[in-house]
Amino acid sequence: MKLITSSFLPTAITAAAVLGVGLTTSASAQESYKVGVEASFPPWAYVEGGEFKGIAIDAMEAIAEEAGIEIAFQDMPFPSLIPALAAEKIDILATGLTVTEERSENIDFTIPWWETNDVVLVPEDTDHNVFTAICCGARVGVQGGSSQQAWIEENVIETSDIDVELAKYDSYVTAVDDMAIGRISSVIVDDTSAQEYINAGKPVKMAGKIYIRAPLALAVTKEDPQGILGDLNQAILAIYESGEWGEIVDEYIPGVSVPAIPGHMPDFVDTYQKPVAGLPELGNE
Repeated sequence: MKLITSSFLPTAITAAAVLGVGLTTSASAQESYKVGVEASFPPWAYVEGGEFKGIAIDAMEAIAEEAGIEIAFQDMPFPSLIPALAAEKIDILATGLTVTEERSENIDFTIPWWETNDVVLVPEDTDHNVFTAICCGARVGVQGGSSQQAWIEENVIETSDIDVELAKYDSYVTAVDDMAIGRISSVIVDDTSAQEYINAGKPVKMAGKIYIRAPLALAVTKEDPQGILGDLNQAILAIYESGEWGEIVDEYIPGVSVPAIPGHMPDFVDTYQKPVAGLPELGNE
């Protein structure tokens, strides 16, 4: 498990220890924060050579260094991540997490650090378009508990008579592999991950895009019991303004246009109502 060790030891901590004074700063509240990731979700998080890698991994390390905290990554299936965060079994959720209204009722989000649209992937040797790939007897793969599952359920399965079957997977990598051998017809995934699969040589292509303009963010337990939301917000903005965030993204997706931070956040997100934790000048009115 990859662990970031911090050299941050302010004089105030030493003085407080000598004087017996309690400390209240969030960065010193505990020795290490557990960061939940789904390590089968390239380019955001994956394992290579026994080490965690990916945009979310490198960015979370940079954020931890900026905030002066220590972190330890914990790999979990995606459907387990939000319940684990809500139950305080992990402290931070750092995989490419789409902001939704339902999720905002159970967890709290940082400022948004990415914006994504969804893509319908199909085998490269088919002539399916974005419509035929998700209708007419198609078996469509999604990750269980994902925003893509919610989209197809709300916009296709529950609101029409279109003949389509939903196949839910723990991992998008497994879904894409199953599609390549004919077990499912198509896969709905975010556009960043879709491009990663194509760049990696998977026998797939994009049939079309679903424009949802969904923000992505880190998340903490509801009501921020660890008191780290402000530190995370400040650190996210700091690595963006320093250019470090752009360098991390470019390493994994060369040439991609990096959205500005902070991006648009829907009004239903309580933690983005002005003033935002750690960044009081930001937020929706």
